[in-house]
Amino acid sequence: MSLDSLKSKLANRPNLSPQYGMVFKITPTIIYAKGISPSVGDIVKIIHKDEKQSLGIVTLSEGQSFGFNPFSFVEHFGINDMVMIEKNGLTFPMSESMLGRVFDPLGVPIDDKPELIDPMHIPIITPPIRALRRGIIDEVFDVGVRSINGLLTCGKGQKLGIFAGSGVGKSTLMGMIVRGSSAPIKVVALIGERGREVPEFIHKSLGGDLQNTVLVVATSDDSPLMRKYGAFSAMAVAEYFKSQGKDVLFIMDSVTRFAMAQREIGLALGEPPTSKGYPPSVLTLMPQLMERAGKEEGKGSITAFFTVLVEGDDLSDPIADQARSILDGHIVLDRGLTDFGIYPPIDVLSSASRVSSDIITEEHKILIQKFRRYYALLKENEILIRIGSYQRGSDAELDYALGIKPAMEEFLKQEEKQSVSFEATLEALKTVFVQHPQPQRNPDFN
Repeated sequence: MSLDSLKSKLANRPNLSPQYGMVFKITPTIIYAKGISPSVGDIVKIIHKDEKQSLGIVTLSEGQSFGFNPFSFVEHFGINDMVMIEKNGLTFPMSESMLGRVFDPLGVPIDDKPELIDPMHIPIITPPIRALRRGIIDEVFDVGVRSINGLLTCGKGQKLGIFAGSGVGKSTLMGMIVRGSSAPIKVVALIGERGREVPEFIHKSLGGDLQNTVLVVATSDDSPLMRKYGAFSAMAVAEYFKSQGKDVLFIMDSVTRFAMAQREIGLALGEPPTSKGYPPSVLTLMPQLMERAGKEEGKGSITAFFTVLVEGDDLSDPIADQARSILDGHIVLDRGLTDFGIYPPIDVLSSASRVSSDIITEEHKILIQKFRRYYALLKENEILIRIGSYQRGSDAELDYALGIKPAMEEFLKQEEKQSVSFEATLEALKTVFVQHPQPQRNPDFN
């Protein structure tokens, strides 16, 4: 082999004598080392005395030393453990063969199947779509859920939030959307949830069918860093398929657990706590993640649903409030509706889709206006009706609302495994108002 050929081969090899640093201080959340000079955001590898290896991300740079958060926990790390720079930034392996697979936030398969063959490694932290590169949302996105298709119509490339307290039915609704969605590619991020919910979501909510679906999972027992970057890894997967011109459904459960992970990291780094202990970085991080969804000119689209766990059913929670200000609509689940046997328990009066009026017909708009008006009328007079104080004949509109109440409630109900297309939803919405004669008052709604 010639000398020039040998030089060429060596030039394409990584550093054959990498520099090592040494750990000199360990806190419950941050490990400090010196001897090398990585940048903030670099990935480092720590080598234990027993030669086991772990990864971390640099979060502090202080003169001749630096601090990093390990992706695992700090247990078993020791003083004088060796540290080396692994690579700049965090990447995720991408391949067409990843469909139907389950990964952790670092791209390691956790479904007992083999590693991906020759994947592309793509950074998980990228800037959101530039404002003037965003496409206009002008197409309906069929989610297969009648109450959303009919009354909160979603557009292709829209970002919506699903807001609910614990145990109201977020995961069930997520499964209905994934199964009934018209998207050819589906990416699901399960962030900070209980470990048992992962197989339950796969087998119960998805029926065990992961075709055209990628799951990225970071459970509640994972480190805060894994929970934080799990969301970004899942979004990077969605962007990979969007760049190929495909329409992607992205679902994340939940934004609240993601925010809690950043709260742990931020407070450990000395950030000041604000409302409910959340540091300022949480409110900065949320739009960096959510704004990466959308429709991009010359590429595909990412239609995103972010679930938000509303503590104590309080919609003024800082994370819920911040999410509503970023997203293009919100779907509120009402615990009270479950008492009446209405599933999914979507409170259509408290929910809104900010793009629906741009993508539906005038006839559809009028039907939505009628439904919301008469449903609100029933809610407003619910107590009077229940105690028998209202006498039929006193108000023609309220009489009409009482007449179509069973049809409206039936429209809102849907079996978990049932999927209703957008066209079938529109026909069902029309039939709500053809079973009874219209009231004579308020001709604007005739």
